Amino acid sequence: MNAGAVRRLKWKIIMTSTLTFFLVMLVLGASINTANALVTNMSIHRMLDYLVDHDGEPFPNTNQGRQERTHSGTNEEFEDFSPEFRYSARYFAVIFEPDRETVQDMHTGHVSQLTEEDAEKMARWAVGREKSGYGKTGYYYWRTAELEDGRWIAVFLNCQSQISANRRVIFLTLVMAFGCLAIAFILVVLFSNRIIRPEIENIRRQKQFVTNASHELKTPLAVIRANTEIEEMMNGESEWTQSTMRQVDRLNGLVQNLVMIARAQEQEDRSVMEPIDISRCVAETVSPYESLAQQDKKELVRNITPDIRMLADESKIRQLTSLLIDNAFKYCDPEGKVIVQLDTLRKGRQVRLSISNTYAAGANVDYSRFFERFYREDRAHNVDRGGFGIGLSIAESICRQYGGTISVSWKDGMIVFTCVLV
Repeated sequence: MNAGAVRRLKWKIIMTSTLTFFLVMLVLGASINTANALVTNMSIHRMLDYLVDHDGEPFPNTNQGRQERTHSGTNEEFEDFSPEFRYSARYFAVIFEPDRETVQDMHTGHVSQLTEEDAEKMARWAVGREKSGYGKTGYYYWRTAELEDGRWIAVFLNCQSQISANRRVIFLTLVMAFGCLAIAFILVVLFSNRIIRPEIENIRRQKQFVTNASHELKTPLAVIRANTEIEEMMNGESEWTQSTMRQVDRLNGLVQNLVMIARAQEQEDRSVMEPIDISRCVAETVSPYESLAQQDKKELVRNITPDIRMLADESKIRQLTSLLIDNAFKYCDPEGKVIVQLDTLRKGRQVRLSISNTYAAGANVDYSRFFERFYREDRAHNVDRGGFGIGLSIAESICRQYGGTISVSWKDGMIVFTCVLV
């Protein structure tokens, strides 16, 4: 992991933390507003039920009427709402004959913004439905019901205050949620450096370990090689000395690959982006492999679209191309074919580099792990061909540097590595 990867990790932590906080606030706000809406609707339905049960006129104005209501228990029901309900409730009620057409009575004394004609029109519309029930139109909640004597009643309750209160709760919830989200984002940004500081320290120690281990291993390997060469000079070559030399060569190759990883990370940090002709860059990188193809009796096919340009580090593009072509020739079947293709996607906004080779034994291979460091599908087979599983990992790192992807697939005896660069 290099400085660029650390920065990406930092912003991933910031965005993940912020998104988590946002989801928590969203669930909390939705729960509060849902509960508030349910409680409000239940209260409104209770008011409508109360008005319907009392034929739309539960509040007489005479003392006698109040005494009668008190004896009948009406005030006890009324107190379930609020002592001010009588004065604050804004409603009207229309009672129809059993035919639902003839108006028998109308109570509009608790509303002032509607005429009797408007009230009757709204009531006819509500009663005209096939079944009794609840509904809402504008600021009015309504209920229709059939009374015990066969008459029908429609009660409309003005709930503008409750609706406005619910909207204020929603508005305040949103303001507080986004305000807290902004504060959380700022705090996470401020503390993100402290969060990733242990990761940065681990990266530094890993780089130092790789560098030190590479240098420390060179000396004993050189001594082993020298001693083995002296042994061969004195006593001649043997199976054992040759085995020792092969293992020394393998360890030297492993050390070189470790150094390559460290240098690749350092170069990524120092890479300079500039407009380049990627078509020319890829073509020049492929040209030296013509002689290798002739020597190995393999066919090298180039399908490179000319004049493709992008903002990149030319050395990185050459390294990416070389890594994939080396891999293609290394694992290509005898007298097989290697194809290098370069073109664009999405009207030139993306560059696609595809390098494929014949690979008859690739039908049952696990390609999901090809880009892991030091991973080799067939260890015995790959030992003969050299390599330690480093090249494809570095190629993936280069593609990520350009915000792109690298993938591998196999079909009809051909294995294809496809890089998409942005």
